[in-house]
Amino acid sequence: MSKAWQHPYVNVFKHFKIEEWKKSTKEGDVTTFMDKTLKCTVYRIRGPVPASNYILLPKTSTQSLGLTGRYLYLLFKPIPEKHFVVHLDVATEDGQVIRVSFSNLFKEFKSTATWLQFPFLCGAAKGSVYESTARTARQGKDLVGPAPASVRWICLMMDLQYLLSMYLNRRYSHLKSIKLCASMLLKNLFTSDLLIDPGLTFIEAKQAGAVMQGSGPMPREMCFPVPKGGSWHDLYDYIRFPSDGGKMPFDSIQKGQATAGPTHSNVVRELPRNVNLSKPVQDRVSLIQQITSPKPSRSLHDSWQAEALESDRKEDPGASGDSVALLTADDGGIHVFAHRDEEISVHRHKSSMEETLWTKTGTAVVYPCHAVIVSMDIASGQQRFFIGHTDKVSALTFNGNCSLLASAQTGNLSVVRVWNYQKGSCLSLFKTHTHSVSSLSFSYSGGVLCGVGKDNHGKTMVVVWNTLKANKGGEVVVMAKAHTDVDIQTMKIAFFDDTRMVSCGRDNIRLWRVRSGSLRSCPVNLAEYHAVEFTDVAFEQGHFADREPEDRTLFACSKSGHILEIDYMSVSIKNVRRLLPSQQKHSQRREKQTFSTGLGIAINSISISSAFCATGSDDGYLRLWPLDFSTVFLEAEHEGPVSLVNIGPEGAHVLAATSTGNLGYLDVSSRAYSTLMRSHTDTVQGFSIDGIRRNIVTVSLDNSVRLFDFISEDTPCAVAFHPVQQVFACGFSSGLVRVFNIASSSLLAEHKQHRGQVIGLAFSPDGENMYSAGSLGSLALYNSVEEDHHILRVLGNVVARGSERSPEALTVSSDSRSLAFVGPAEYTVTVMDARSLDEVCFAPVATGHLLVTTSSNKILWMNTKSGRLIREIPNVHKHVCSSVSVTDDARFLLTAGDKAVKVWDYHMKHDINFQVFIGHSQPVQQVTFTPDQLGVVTAGDAVYIWDFLANPHEPQESRDPFGCSVCPVQSLIYMCCSVSVGDPELHLSRALLSNGMPREAVPVPSSSSPPCLDISVIEQAGQGFFSLCEEVEGSALGSSSAGAARGSFLRVTVPPSSRERGKPSLQNELDLLGDDVLHEEEEEQEEEREKTLVRPDAYKHFTPRFRTSALAQDAVAPPAGEESLRLKAVIGYNGNGRGNMVWNPDTGLFAYSCGSVVVLEDLHAGSQKHWVGHTEEISTLAVTNDAQTVASASGGSDGTCSLICIWNVKDESRRSTISYHKGAVQAMTYSRDDFFLLSAGDYRDPAIALWSTNSYQLLTSVRLAEPIHDLSFNPASASQLACVGSGGVMFCLIEQQGKDARLKVHKAPVPGELGEVELTALCYSADSILYTGTNSGRVCAWDSHTSRCFMTWEADEGEIGVLLCRGNRVMSGSNTNRIRLWAVAAVQGMRHQSSGDRSSSVLLEHEMLLDGTVVSAAFDDVMDMGIVGTTTGTLWYINWEENTSIRLISGHKNKVNDVAFSPDEGHFATCAQDGSVRVWAAPSMELVVQFQVLNQGCLCMAWSPASPSQEHSDSKRVAAGYSDGTLRVFSILTSEMELKLHPHPVAVTAIQYSADGQVVLSGGKDGLMAVSSPRTGMTIRIISDHKGASISCIQCTKKQYNEFGLEGSEMWLAASSDRRVSIWAADWMKDKCELIDWLSFPAPALDDEESDSLPPSLAAFSPSEPGVVLYVGYGMEREITFYSLHQKRIIRKIALSHWATCLSLSPRGQLLTVGCNERLIKLIKSRNGKFQDFTAHSDVVHVCRFTPSGKLLFTSAYNEILLWEVRGL
Repeated sequence: MSKAWQHPYVNVFKHFKIEEWKKSTKEGDVTTFMDKTLKCTVYRIRGPVPASNYILLPKTSTQSLGLTGRYLYLLFKPIPEKHFVVHLDVATEDGQVIRVSFSNLFKEFKSTATWLQFPFLCGAAKGSVYESTARTARQGKDLVGPAPASVRWICLMMDLQYLLSMYLNRRYSHLKSIKLCASMLLKNLFTSDLLIDPGLTFIEAKQAGAVMQGSGPMPREMCFPVPKGGSWHDLYDYIRFPSDGGKMPFDSIQKGQATAGPTHSNVVRELPRNVNLSKPVQDRVSLIQQITSPKPSRSLHDSWQAEALESDRKEDPGASGDSVALLTADDGGIHVFAHRDEEISVHRHKSSMEETLWTKTGTAVVYPCHAVIVSMDIASGQQRFFIGHTDKVSALTFNGNCSLLASAQTGNLSVVRVWNYQKGSCLSLFKTHTHSVSSLSFSYSGGVLCGVGKDNHGKTMVVVWNTLKANKGGEVVVMAKAHTDVDIQTMKIAFFDDTRMVSCGRDNIRLWRVRSGSLRSCPVNLAEYHAVEFTDVAFEQGHFADREPEDRTLFACSKSGHILEIDYMSVSIKNVRRLLPSQQKHSQRREKQTFSTGLGIAINSISISSAFCATGSDDGYLRLWPLDFSTVFLEAEHEGPVSLVNIGPEGAHVLAATSTGNLGYLDVSSRAYSTLMRSHTDTVQGFSIDGIRRNIVTVSLDNSVRLFDFISEDTPCAVAFHPVQQVFACGFSSGLVRVFNIASSSLLAEHKQHRGQVIGLAFSPDGENMYSAGSLGSLALYNSVEEDHHILRVLGNVVARGSERSPEALTVSSDSRSLAFVGPAEYTVTVMDARSLDEVCFAPVATGHLLVTTSSNKILWMNTKSGRLIREIPNVHKHVCSSVSVTDDARFLLTAGDKAVKVWDYHMKHDINFQVFIGHSQPVQQVTFTPDQLGVVTAGDAVYIWDFLANPHEPQESRDPFGCSVCPVQSLIYMCCSVSVGDPELHLSRALLSNGMPREAVPVPSSSSPPCLDISVIEQAGQGFFSLCEEVEGSALGSSSAGAARGSFLRVTVPPSSRERGKPSLQNELDLLGDDVLHEEEEEQEEEREKTLVRPDAYKHFTPRFRTSALAQDAVAPPAGEESLRLKAVIGYNGNGRGNMVWNPDTGLFAYSCGSVVVLEDLHAGSQKHWVGHTEEISTLAVTNDAQTVASASGGSDGTCSLICIWNVKDESRRSTISYHKGAVQAMTYSRDDFFLLSAGDYRDPAIALWSTNSYQLLTSVRLAEPIHDLSFNPASASQLACVGSGGVMFCLIEQQGKDARLKVHKAPVPGELGEVELTALCYSADSILYTGTNSGRVCAWDSHTSRCFMTWEADEGEIGVLLCRGNRVMSGSNTNRIRLWAVAAVQGMRHQSSGDRSSSVLLEHEMLLDGTVVSAAFDDVMDMGIVGTTTGTLWYINWEENTSIRLISGHKNKVNDVAFSPDEGHFATCAQDGSVRVWAAPSMELVVQFQVLNQGCLCMAWSPASPSQEHSDSKRVAAGYSDGTLRVFSILTSEMELKLHPHPVAVTAIQYSADGQVVLSGGKDGLMAVSSPRTGMTIRIISDHKGASISCIQCTKKQYNEFGLEGSEMWLAASSDRRVSIWAADWMKDKCELIDWLSFPAPALDDEESDSLPPSLAAFSPSEPGVVLYVGYGMEREITFYSLHQKRIIRKIALSHWATCLSLSPRGQLLTVGCNERLIKLIKSRNGKFQDFTAHSDVVHVCRFTPSGKLLFTSAYNEILLWEVRGL
């Protein structure tokens, strides 16, 4: 079909002479009229039925328009408040006709093989209400519908070629017909191959040369008039479809976000240009260039050819035609060579090495070896295998964090396996619906897997699977699949979007996307490169704060040597470069080699990092380039074509595989190349083994002979010394036992009696025998008298299998008569038929004891002759005891567990029978006493030798061997100890240390000294000690503590400073932490009972927020009147409660709950008062009718009953507390005369209780069979009440006889026409009509006298949770966020009529839409005004007369993650898990502004500091970190987001401004820290020292410029979850940041599940002690550590009673506060440990912050925010 006549465009109406209606037809109301806006005649198509009113071109279906233009331009205007439809019939190259329709009638996108249906979203005039609404609409679907009144003329451009390619994978041929249906105004339509910009004038186009570049201005006859000086885009709408931005929420036609005209990047290829690299990239490239700077090298052959990347561009007469030679024979550059050959043989077959992957850590590579997958450690060469495939593995892929590995095998039985990489287990196995799978790609999240293969007909097939459930053993399902005729060499999922893919192959590069269960693709317009064979693709790496995730470059390489740079967003080619062989060295003139004249070097693979690019080519070279491909800065030559390159993590290593079977990697920094594997490329025909040299030689059909070394590394596992001779034996992982002579350094004997690892090795004490045990159960006896140590006997299957007990699986008694070992089962110890569970150790023979440690953490003393259990000690260590040893005199026992060593009194005669010693940072593997009993040797991460200071001569009965005594105190919860020191001059006369030097005697305890905190005594003693906490009264203090203040104190410990060098000091600690005793049987019974209970399907029913915390039972409450903290304000309302707000308009009483606090607020003055008495979340409130008494209810904890507090409003005192219900209290109400209080339990205890308000004694209770949702007294009778629930309505009558009372209950069923519903709410009218609401949205009216429902009406679409009746008005509130006011005056007259739905008698007066589900409401007597609470934590003031709603109380619905203060304390900001940042006015606690980010959590925030050098407005900014890795800077003055940065690929967990506000420091969940500019948004520096552990906090402070010998006036620290703290000095103006110190704190080893629930690691600078850092976190003990940066040591410790979850230091008064998992707020004096506990939260206190002045303290637990006034301590 000829296209020449259609260029540059075709005016359709003019060409087909539409006014004559010969080639076209019209039907219905089609007229012409003069349009005032366009000032020309237009067509108007009107009519109620679009199908009956239309214009059709051409006239009949047998004809065709034959319009081949790629773009269709339609100039039209929808008629306001009407709908329109347009149908386009488009022909494809294969003759198929596709109908493309769009209309504002369509609600959603639909597609079939022959039809595409798109919804059209009409825009409106700029600044109109409709436009403002459109911005905040939840989705485009909300705007589908009739055109708005202010709709404008539209120029719609449709890319027909892209439409067919993207949605149906077909090629566009021509436009066949057009049908334009009512209702619209139509100017014209035209087709063109040019991209028209309607806002571009001819003069502007001529100046820009746009026509020459494939675009142009609007033809004059098609132009819309624009006044002089006006802008086209301000008057009309220009819509491009499909959108170039790709940001529409679903497939719809609508106006894009850009206000300027369209870009041309999708059709115009930019000329090659120099790329300006960002500073981080420049730094990285320059670093690599420095490392690889030229050095003298050997001369190369004159015939050596270099390579050049030539930019393929249009012919430019002024440009030089020479290509740039990047490598010449005499350049002296640095090159890495690997076995260079004279000729390069190019192999075209695919090698298995092409599927080699890096692991995330960069320490191992994964590659297939036929049907086996191999994971190899690059440092040690150790391999592990993934076995399961039955044919060659053809594809491998990792997810983003390398936790999941997917593999596919070739052949007809093609299957895909998903593996857990760490465990090596196969998680899922599924068929692929294809054979010969050639490519696999995992999404970064691991939720999507894409594969390419062939179907049964040999056609290429792409399948996309959902793998989200694979890790949990779930099924892998097919998300989408598609057949395609194009060749696909490789296919990759975009790392920034799981639904986007890219593929390349012969003659094509395609972009793919999964939408609505289908897989669609779009080709890249390759122009003259359409015949190129593309081999690999790679995305530009990194995160850019100023760009969208998909706004990045796609790189593609080819067999012709071309590298294409493609703009992914616009699907257009930006740059083309080519790898060409350079000319000869001595050539004086080089002609430019073009695409047609030169032969390029085939590039097989490309890999991109954030700093450089790597390519592998057929000439055998691995090359490293900067991202602008300006030069090669490193290369390595291989012996064959490089088929794969892969840049490792951090860009340190580059992996390379060749088609000749070699695998290796290049170390970028050292320029060293390491070969990992050499293999044959064809069948191995034969081999032979050299048994002496341990070599193997192979021959193969690939014409090669290879020699391999197969010596396996053998690891020593056990060792034992001969008791007499200079001989020792060693056992190895291979099962070998070797005996060595130390004097001659010779091997005496070698035995292989074990098939597995040697786990135990021992000589008998008399030296006659040797024993060894293997991990597979074998036991061997050797004769150690003879030099050859020959075998005497071997037994099989007698030792318990496994290596857990290594290296101490055997032990021999001291008389050499008995051998003990664990086996044959792991629960049995065999000592002449004795039984046990674990490792064993003999006590001295005199005692006759066998000591056994078990996996249940016990030590058992057993009689060696009878096997009888003598003694049992539980809880030896926090985890399993790994080793034990006993002194020869049977007085002391030594145990090892975790990272600690304990010394025990062997006879266990003391209250505290052990001491704890720490020093190891890894688990201790083995402990033993030295032969002279004067030392202890421990081995783990290192070998430590300790002095053992116990007196071997002093009788143990005469003293405490531990030098400490335990003193009782008044409280049983707190234990304390006192450590005293003996005379330092005392020496043992005959006792020598292990090194021969005399030592001091063990310290002698002083039992008479009382507990004290005299630090000076401790410093003199040089002995550390530890205790949880202690009560110290002034009268009990001795002279040493006369100055101590009265109150509660934490133990303050000052460690010794004189033993920092030499041997490790013994840090004595008394482990006073006991495990709680759990009533397991009772808990199991309770759990079984709760499993049978089902929560009702009604939101009205209260469900306590899930908590894992419990209130601390050992809290020390301060004496009345001496509290250091006073609760000043509560921010927020608990939207999780039900009916937890009361208001009385007559008295002004206004009360609501937040967490466990009842807040009384004066609405006029804005002041608050607080009732604190609950420990759990308050579920509901009730107020008497005279508003003098308020009742509040909360659930019980740990199986206790719920608590109801009765508060006296007048004197603000708690009058009484009552308890009855086992679960939570669902509802409460007072009778009309206030004589009775009625309470109802939740579904766990469905009972109603009646209380007397005189004494608040329980009068009677009734347990019901079904849950209750709401209850109410009849206002006309104090003895009548009703409650509703799952079973219907229960009408109750109170019968009193004297002081006794009982409830008579009558159940009325729900009317049958309502179906299966729950009655969820109720209210009485003054004339005894009961209104009830249902979870289906209906309201029923009941006659309370006859208990009959006489009418119903539909009041809402959702569940009704609140009903109130005042006079003839009823208010309903539901989970649709609506409150409605109903006029029910006519209902009274229907009481005596038959029941039924007579909703016409009920009138809807008003309706309001709030921000959440309605949970509480209170109104005045005439229902004119009231207060309503919602689940979002908001209390609204409602005025029905004025139809207004005003926000009274606002809080966060979700967890509050952080709080920040302005420097002047005039404002503060909070951020929450729902992505909201709220700024509050500090004095009034009123919400000033809220910033909301949807679908992201805001995890941390910081307020910009005030600086004299900055403007005042600079301190009015807040920076917040989000879960998607972004940082956002908000301006408080303008209430706008000023800047968005994206420095992290994972969630931002900590953020802080520098002290001068020049930079923002942020830390991510992956441990990376970024330094960013808050002005430019650039990421200045990335710090990876904490990589792998989440950053928990960052803090900045000022310092002296040259303090610590480092420049800079600022100091900052960061703490991470692995208990490490780094302290830095910085001068940001000079771009300097240097490490001052690095702190690591030990902690017991934990498994993965336990490590997820550990307390955070927190650190802060001390404001009162310069150069001191405080640290608190999980460790060996609960404590706060003070570390001096000047002294480089710990100077003080404060013991804690609970693990700290948050930390804050006051800038005044040496105060600090910590929050605890046990809901405690602990205020501590840092010098002496004085403290007070405060319990006002109902959950874990995870945020505590002092204000800059230190006068106020903010604390938060979940969404509860409390403000405290600090009075000092």
